[in-house]
Amino acid sequence: MLFFTLLNEIHKQKLTSLFTTLFPPLQFSPPMATSPAPPPPAPHPSHSVGPDEEKSKPQSETLTPITTNQQTNPTSPTSPNLPSLFHLSFNQDQVCFAAATSSGFRIFNCDPFREIFRRDFESPSGGGIGFIEMLFRCNILALVGGGPHPQYPPTKVMIWDDHQSRCIGELSFRSQVRAVRLRRDRIVVVLDHKLFVYNFADLKLVQQIETVPNPRGLCALSQQQGALILVCPGGQKGQVRLEHYGTKKTKFIMAHDSRIAALELSHDGEFIATASTKGTLVRIYRTSDCALLQEVRRGADRADIYSLAFSTSMQWLAVSSDKGTVHVFHLKVNQGLTVIEAPCSTAKPSSPASQMGLPLSFIKGVLPKYFNSEWSVAQFRLHEGFQYIVAFGHEKNTVVILGMDGSFYRCKFDPIEGGEMTQLECQNFLKSPEETFNKAL
Repeated sequence: MLFFTLLNEIHKQKLTSLFTTLFPPLQFSPPMATSPAPPPPAPHPSHSVGPDEEKSKPQSETLTPITTNQQTNPTSPTSPNLPSLFHLSFNQDQVCFAAATSSGFRIFNCDPFREIFRRDFESPSGGGIGFIEMLFRCNILALVGGGPHPQYPPTKVMIWDDHQSRCIGELSFRSQVRAVRLRRDRIVVVLDHKLFVYNFADLKLVQQIETVPNPRGLCALSQQQGALILVCPGGQKGQVRLEHYGTKKTKFIMAHDSRIAALELSHDGEFIATASTKGTLVRIYRTSDCALLQEVRRGADRADIYSLAFSTSMQWLAVSSDKGTVHVFHLKVNQGLTVIEAPCSTAKPSSPASQMGLPLSFIKGVLPKYFNSEWSVAQFRLHEGFQYIVAFGHEKNTVVILGMDGSFYRCKFDPIEGGEMTQLECQNFLKSPEETFNKAL
């Protein structure tokens, strides 16, 4: 049976006072790197949220877990004084990022790069945080324990208020939590085969969604106020499910022939980008009618896609993979396209068949598909074998790249000439604040 526990403070607050607590400006508590966080007060007895979870049975795992969710593949630091890194995530507007480590968590600003705050837990249980999710720039974070010595069970989502330096609520499950997604009015918890959607104000269960095996914890939420859209894997291989809460409609897209490896929503929820376990193509769909608008090619060989990111202008899409290269693609979704087509201009002019003037239908039937593909405008080369996630910077035509080796890169690309990006900044965010501050100077 699925339980959730809500502490005294939440029960006593009215809705308006709760949102005052949840959404102040960024006011992290003063750094307390060597001081233990006070233990949370004893919770109330658990309350059942419904019979559905009790009826559900654990399903056999048919998809080999991968390490896009870093809880099972921490990066060992090169220095014994540095913690192991278990998970990285950008906040919803990509101006900050959070790092979950073997001793707690850290919050950083992207531009300019600086450490805002760190919380190192000192407790007999260990202190490891396996997953962290920020809520924009406020004090509220979602934490899941992880690593060899977790601070919390990996089956619980802890709602942490750093202004109070303690947990103000928790959600408990029967199996390991794969991911958490936050929005100002929703909390979404992702398990291996199911998603749970809650109201943020009272932690009331809104919906349960069955999915195919989802060890990556794939899920995305729109962040524009009032337009709530949720996307996640569907009930069969290669399928994406879209929940339109405003219109109370559920839609499905057969996005790929292979299993879904990555997906991302634009900030307003109008577009979704998807990639499969093959990792060669990324497809962009419109969420309102599920139309395929554009298809871009990362490469011809198989790759494991780690992250996808839309720019706020919807002009660019960034992709990172295990090949050690971050790609930036030019998007055409706002240029009047309704469905994807393969116009002659997408074929390479040097193609012998195109020079002969053969019909496009014949070319598509004979030549490999990548001859008609759209390739990346700009690239940035990284160390192959490490995992990286990517977002667009707030400076025009810049990207921010975070690595599980503790690396922070800020790069700039030329939207006209394209080619290799220019590295603007490189930091190691696992170092002490003094080292990081001195290097930033």
